[in-house]
Amino acid sequence: MRRSWVEQLMGMPASVLLRGERLDGADEVVQEAYDELRRVDRLFSTYRDDSQVSRLRRGELVPAAADPLVREVLALCEEAREASEGWFDIELPGGLDPSGLVKGWAIERALALLCRLDGVDVCLNVGGDIAVRTSGEPFVVGIEDPHDRTRVLAAVPVVAGGLATSGTSARGTHIVDPHTGAAVASVASVSVVGPSAMWADVWATAAFARGGGLDWLATLPSYDGLVVHLDGTTASTDGWPGMASERPV
Repeated sequence: MRRSWVEQLMGMPASVLLRGERLDGADEVVQEAYDELRRVDRLFSTYRDDSQVSRLRRGELVPAAADPLVREVLALCEEAREASEGWFDIELPGGLDPSGLVKGWAIERALALLCRLDGVDVCLNVGGDIAVRTSGEPFVVGIEDPHDRTRVLAAVPVVAGGLATSGTSARGTHIVDPHTGAAVASVASVSVVGPSAMWADVWATAAFARGGGLDWLATLPSYDGLVVHLDGTTASTDGWPGMASERPV
């Protein structure tokens, strides 16, 4: 049995796909997961004037007085900055922006709620970033072609973990080199798959900021990446599990 739900959250479609012999109580749990994503959006959205992140950006709130979840995310962002050698940094020219970690973190929190359904395989997709938990049979998830968003560029089987993509197709040029403050436009997208949706999100953002960062991605234990260049060609780490042609056709 399969069931799916879709809602517009955090400015993007958020879909839940459940697979199992019985899906009793699924509607209630799915709504709890959506409520958690709404809570995260209220706290962290850079587009909401009343979010705590927006208040931090304006200097109306100090981190020590922020919600415990905000403090948790800020600590994780600092951990990510250090682990990425500074290529992931939320202190941007436009102000504080933890978005490159928050979405993956939020997806994992929502996934944990959905996994309360016993014997049910779960796939949660929020704006193309995905978290999966299954009993063994993978969900095959698609990565869109950043040059033609109607096409699937790669298909990736995921049993457990996450997949995240950073690129220019949805939000335009928005990722900056944290060392120079200059916008990065040297690749079209970077996708990363691995055991954590949050860290896949972080590593994809950091690799994009590096201009692709394929050699660097290859050094990350348990994570693999796919880089789409501006001319449409692709390159991936040796362990990349997806199927992608050298040039999309």
